[in-house]
Amino acid sequence: MAMHALPSHDPVHQITIVPRGQAGGMTISLPEEDRSYLSREYMLQQIASLLGGRAAEQMILGDISTGASNDIQRATALARKMVGTYGMSEKLGTVAFDAGHDEVFIGKSMAQTRPYSEKTAAEIDGEIRRMIDEAYERCRGILEEYRPQLIAVAEHLLQHETMTAEAFEAVFQKPEGAAE
Repeated sequence: MAMHALPSHDPVHQITIVPRGQAGGMTISLPEEDRSYLSREYMLQQIASLLGGRAAEQMILGDISTGASNDIQRATALARKMVGTYGMSEKLGTVAFDAGHDEVFIGKSMAQTRPYSEKTAAEIDGEIRRMIDEAYERCRGILEEYRPQLIAVAEHLLQHETMTAEAFEAVFQKPEGAAE
């Protein structure tokens, strides 16, 4: 739902609940165009869409599971890049805080290689948390708005295990003669 509702997000190609590797299921989106760079808004939408599985679990089931762990890791990593590498934090400004590499060498901890203070590290962590929290709330709002479609997609997946882009888009089409 979130992917469909976010204006800059790539369209849904397929949804499946068939487990593959560590994934218990997945939603696959395919870009309509090549992107040589990503905007801040596009990345915030990516984070919101990555949090859709967790938000849907909490909203519909009233509980959460380990199923969304990879999506949460990816959303957090993207928010960390936005703040630490791309200078996309409103609070911290146009500054790159990482040293240009993500690796930690054997025998060196992150604290030893960090070129900024503990206070700045806490501010970076706070900005990452804020971005994730705002994206999560954005996603929850979308899922609430499209709750009937969310239920329809879930019912389709329980019956068929996989949903094509065409079937997914059909869930959003208004029946003939329906009021706007």
